[in-house]
Amino acid sequence: MFSANDFIPTQYSHSIEKGSFQWSSPSNIALVKYWGKKDSQIPANPSVSFTLSNCKTITTLAFAKKENQNTFSFDLLFEGKPKEDFKPKIQQFFDRVLIYLPFFKEYHFTIDTKNTFPHSSGIASSASGMAALAMNLMNLEKALNPEMTEDYFYQKASFLARLGSGSACRSVKGKVVVWGNHKNIKGSSDLFGVEFPNAIHENFNNFQDTILLVDKGEKQVSSSVGHNLMINHPFAERRFAQAHENLDKLISIFESGNLDEFIKIVESEALTLHAMMMTSMPYFILMKPNTLEIINAIWKFRSETKIPVCFTLDAGANVHVLYPKNVSTEVLQFIKDELVGYCQNGQYICDEIGIGSIKN
Repeated sequence: MFSANDFIPTQYSHSIEKGSFQWSSPSNIALVKYWGKKDSQIPANPSVSFTLSNCKTITTLAFAKKENQNTFSFDLLFEGKPKEDFKPKIQQFFDRVLIYLPFFKEYHFTIDTKNTFPHSSGIASSASGMAALAMNLMNLEKALNPEMTEDYFYQKASFLARLGSGSACRSVKGKVVVWGNHKNIKGSSDLFGVEFPNAIHENFNNFQDTILLVDKGEKQVSSSVGHNLMINHPFAERRFAQAHENLDKLISIFESGNLDEFIKIVESEALTLHAMMMTSMPYFILMKPNTLEIINAIWKFRSETKIPVCFTLDAGANVHVLYPKNVSTEVLQFIKDELVGYCQNGQYICDEIGIGSIKN
């Protein structure tokens, strides 16, 4: 069994004065949701996600040795301009990972990051952003320790990303990623995400995700606060058990390609996530009226056409419309005809399953 101590390096065989790397990391959409966590970003239940392709963060990390090696030193740019309000989150991340990346205080870093999706589009960028940063930092550590294996590189990248944002650990590799220990998934871990190791039916190849941007404003309750409200939640333990049960069901669904059963699990998980928010104390609702309009329209369309299209939700108002590629024409026409009117400024983003982080 892995422990966090396995990611503490002993010494490095090489040195490097300065350089830069660039990685892109995608967002991901959970099918079985993670909601509630323990200390050190450990999930209260396992989750499984589709790695996306088009919605990604591209991060360049430039680094140079510095004289004062007692403190962190970094500049943070978003789309080429200084972004001071992001810095506390990065500082907190550096504090958390220093023990695993002891070279941190030897360098001044310039982190320049941008998203392929519109800023404040209502798509969480913390997963893609922290994954891209972790990939760059691991690239630097690999330059200091070229003997590092590929497995270790990706496991530690996912481990570090998790310390920045829990779901970021699912954005390192694709296409289907499990995070959290589950007895029937070999290699699964609370410490990092792993590629789903079992058979996946061709029905799930190139699965599509069209993201309907219902509300691009900032959520009134952050995910971090929401996770903490699962502590002492009256339904928490039953919810955590349900996540394990649904993950078990998905193992056989992925193998058989049964889209009807897939839809039941995915939609139930989305609604359960929001039910947890509505029954916490304090309670809150992140769905908007148009979220419900879209859900009802999808149910009606699926009932009338028998086309296997479903929805899922993150911790917000936007709707992810999931469907196999072979029904794309019909579903996209339905979205244009009936759902665009519920989107803020008519905005939506077409995405699909991707392969994870890529070095540029």
